[in-house]
Amino acid sequence: RMDQALLLVCNELPAQDLRLAALSGACHQCLYQFLAFIPPSNGSLRKPGTAAVMVDTQHPLTLLLNSSVGDRELCKIQYHFGEFGNYSLVVKTLSSSTKTVSCDLVINEGPINSYLPILFAFLVYMGILAILIVGHLFMKIDPVRNWVYKKLNPRETDRLINSELGSPNTTDSASSGPTPRLWGTASRQRLRSLDTFRGLSLIIMVFVNYGGGKYWFFKHESWNGKLHFPSALFSRFVFIMGTSISLSLSSMLRWGSSKQKVLGKILWRSFLLIMLGIIVVNPNYCLGPLSWDNLRIPGVLQRLGFTYLVVAALELFTRAGAETGTLEMPCLALQDILPYWPQWIFILMLEVIWLCLTFLLPVPGCPRGYLGPGGIGDFGNYPNCTGGAAGYIDRLLLGEKHIYQHPSSSVIYQTTMPYDPEGILGTINTIFMAFLGLQAGKIILFYKDQHKQIMSRFFIWSIVMGIISAILTKCSKEEGFIPINKNLWSISYVTTMSCFAFILLLLIYYLVDVKRLWSGAPFFYPGMNSILVYIGHEVFENYFPFKWKMQDSQSHAEHLTQNLTATTLWVIISYLLYRRRIFWKI
Repeated sequence: RMDQALLLVCNELPAQDLRLAALSGACHQCLYQFLAFIPPSNGSLRKPGTAAVMVDTQHPLTLLLNSSVGDRELCKIQYHFGEFGNYSLVVKTLSSSTKTVSCDLVINEGPINSYLPILFAFLVYMGILAILIVGHLFMKIDPVRNWVYKKLNPRETDRLINSELGSPNTTDSASSGPTPRLWGTASRQRLRSLDTFRGLSLIIMVFVNYGGGKYWFFKHESWNGKLHFPSALFSRFVFIMGTSISLSLSSMLRWGSSKQKVLGKILWRSFLLIMLGIIVVNPNYCLGPLSWDNLRIPGVLQRLGFTYLVVAALELFTRAGAETGTLEMPCLALQDILPYWPQWIFILMLEVIWLCLTFLLPVPGCPRGYLGPGGIGDFGNYPNCTGGAAGYIDRLLLGEKHIYQHPSSSVIYQTTMPYDPEGILGTINTIFMAFLGLQAGKIILFYKDQHKQIMSRFFIWSIVMGIISAILTKCSKEEGFIPINKNLWSISYVTTMSCFAFILLLLIYYLVDVKRLWSGAPFFYPGMNSILVYIGHEVFENYFPFKWKMQDSQSHAEHLTQNLTATTLWVIISYLLYRRRIFWKI
C-alpha cells in the first residue's frame, strides 16, 4: 500500500524466538508497537525462521529486536524505509564462541520515487503559466488588445466589483496632513491583495481536503510541532476574514447604515454560516439521510460563523471614539491600537479564560493541564486523555457522537477517543486570530495609500508575533511552555500563524496593490467567491468530474492527478462566475 514497505525478518538464531517492535520518529514519548514474532531457525534443515511485516515509510522508524530468552535486547536499528521497497532484516550469530548477534538490513528491491508526480505536475503548471505570460505579452499589442476587450467587455465587471462595500480606495491621493486619517470618501477600487490572499488560502485548502495526492506532508500534523503546509490554511482564512471585517464595517457605517441594521446583517450571516456547516457541509448524504444521532456539530463554517459574530460585534460597538479620528494620541506609533483599548481588554479576558480552562480545569483520569494526544503517547499513561480539557469540554457539552470521530492523532498515536479540532475551547483562540486580522485591516484604514507605513507595520506585527511564539515554545517542538498545536489551536499556534500571515499579506500587498507586478490571478477569482467554492467543493467532493474511479488506488500519481484536476476545476468555475458577474455573498 501507499506509504508502506515490505520487511522480511530472517532469524538464523537456533532455539530463540524473536520479538520485533517499532517506534515512529514522529511519535513523541511513545511506546514501541509490536509487529511480529519470528520463530527460531530449523538447525537440521538450515532454514531460518521468517516473518513478513509491513512498515511505515512516512517517517523514520526505530526497530527493536528482543530475544524470547530473558527478553534480552539484541539490536536496535533506525532507518527510513522507502515506499514500496522490499527489505530483509537478517539476524544471525557472528561467532559461536562469543555469541555476538548481528542485525543486517538488506535492500532486496529498491523503493520507488513517489515524488516524481509532484515534479511532473509542477512542470505542467509552469508550462501553463508560460503560455499565459506569452498571452499577456500579446495583449500589449494594440490590435490584439482591442479585439479581446471588445469581446470580453471587462469594464462592466470591474465596475460591479469595485462598487462593493468593504473595498478600500487605493486611487485616492494620500493624506496630506502629518497624521494619518481614516477614509471619509466612498471606496472606488477594491484591494485585490485581500481577495488574492483569501483565494490562495482557499485553493490550497481545497487541494488538501481532496487528498493532496495522498502525500503525508499534505496532511495535518498528528499533534504538536512541525508546521505542515495544511496547518496554516484555515488560520489564514480566519485572519483575512478579520481584515475584511474591519474594511466592510467601516464602509457600511460610512454609507450611513445604522448600527442596528449592521448588527442584523452580522447575526444573519453568522446564522447562515453555522447552519450551512451543520446541515450542508458536515453530513455525508451519500451514506444516507441526515440523522441527529451521529451528526457532527462543530466544523469549519460553524467556527467561522461564531468567530465572525464575536469579532464583528466587538468592532461594531467599540469603534465610536476611534472612528471620529479626533482622539489625541499620546503615542503616534500606537494610534491604530490605543483607541481600541476596550477590544484588547476583551481579547485578553478571553485568553485568560482559555488559559484557566486549559491548565486548571480538572479532567477525570487525566493530569491537570494535559496538552497531549493520549493513546500511546506519553508512554501510554493517559490513553483516554486526548486533547485534555479541550476534548473533555466537547465530550461533556456536545456528546462523543457529535464531534469528529477520526482525529489526525489516531494514526500515529493510535488514539481511540473522538476529538474535534474545531471544538469549543479552541474557538477562543480562533477569535484572537481573527482579531489580529482585524488589526491588519485597521492599519490599512489608518494609513490609506501610505504603502511604506502599512508594510512596515505589517512587518513589525510579524516580528512581535514571532517573538511571542519563540518565548511560548522555547523554539522547540515539544519542550515549550505551550507547544504549537493546530488540533488544540494553542495560543502559540495563533501567534506563529499570524506571524506568517502578516508577512504573506505584506508580500501580496506589495506585489498586487503597490507595484502591480501581479494581478492576483488565478487566486483572485476564488477569493471573490470563497463561500461558494468552499461549500461547493465539500458538497460535490464525491461526484464526477471532481472524483472518479481510479485504476490504481495505491498510486500517488493518480491521486495527485485527480486532486489537482478537481482543484483546477474550482479555479475555472470561479473565473467563469467572475466573468459573468455572479458573486455569492452571505
